[in-house]
Amino acid sequence: MRYVKWGLGVILAIIVFGFLHYTLPQHDIVRIVSSENRRIDFGENSIFWAAPDSGNATAANRDVFFINTVKPNGKPMVYRNEDTGWGWPPYFKFDTSNLQAQANDLTSTSANPQWVSVTHYGWRNELLSIFPNAVGVKAVAGPDDTSFPWVNTVILLFLLVLVLLIWRMIAQFRERTIDPLLEDVDDAWDDSRTAARGKWRRFKGWLGTWKGKPRN
Repeated sequence: MRYVKWGLGVILAIIVFGFLHYTLPQHDIVRIVSSENRRIDFGENSIFWAAPDSGNATAANRDVFFINTVKPNGKPMVYRNEDTGWGWPPYFKFDTSNLQAQANDLTSTSANPQWVSVTHYGWRNELLSIFPNAVGVKAVAGPDDTSFPWVNTVILLFLLVLVLLIWRMIAQFRERTIDPLLEDVDDAWDDSRTAARGKWRRFKGWLGTWKGKPRN
């Protein structure tokens, strides 16, 4: 039973970590090389695509903006550029076209690079054709630029405090309600066992009165 609890705990931790890693904003330092618009037919990976731009109808396929970039180590990274609207995750992004214009303006070459910080959420997976969704771009001084993840820190601290509060509430509920109830059940069980043993002794004594007296 202990191993089952540990296994469930590990699975739950992996699910929570994956959810947070996918949803929370991340920052990549890249060089934008081009941007484009592709017609996408959504299939089994449709869960990893956002909703249509605000005001557009939902369809089996639609045009999606993409921002093609290169990392400082030379590896390519492709971002999709979609509105999140009022849905999940709650980035309330409605400026897809404006962001695409910013990306076009920041396009540069390897000979004269302009490094930018792309804020995004999601994962890149070539096998499943999954792309992270860019939610912001800004020019930075160079490929070694770094920034402290204030948003992630605040959100994680808030979630930690929330978990501790819920944990404490559950512990207090158990101390005030469940534990006394279990103690009452144990006491009742002990009393019933004591009463049963007393009745059994009286019954045995009654049976003993039916035995004949020893003969001389």
